[in-house]
Amino acid sequence: MAHNYDPTNIFARILRGEIPAKTILETAHTLVFRDITPQAPDHVLVIPKGAYASFDHFGSEASEAEIVDFYRTAAKICEMLGASLATGGLGYRAITNAGDQGGQEVPHYHLHIVAGCPLGRMLEKR
Repeated sequence: MAHNYDPTNIFARILRGEIPAKTILETAHTLVFRDITPQAPDHVLVIPKGAYASFDHFGSEASEAEIVDFYRTAAKICEMLGASLATGGLGYRAITNAGDQGGQEVPHYHLHIVAGCPLGRMLEKR
């Protein structure tokens, strides 16, 4: 299956240290940093350090250690932002886009965590 991973994408370049990012948390397999065009008071990106193009690519080919680390790190970020329902937060939105029809702009799997204000409906019927 072709996943069209481009090793010159901006997130790969951030991971290599070629472009700076406002890092919030880094683990063995995951990097979390602030989005440069935030859509809410809290808008961060959670990315795996491995070369995965999309959610399905990550889910089908990442190791168990990478998958566990990624999702535990995402949960930790929700808590750090004060948005985790488990710790009394008011909520958040977790978004990932895949491919052209999904609106993906960077061909490196990433999870947007958006919080800090009411977000409204995610999609409207077409």
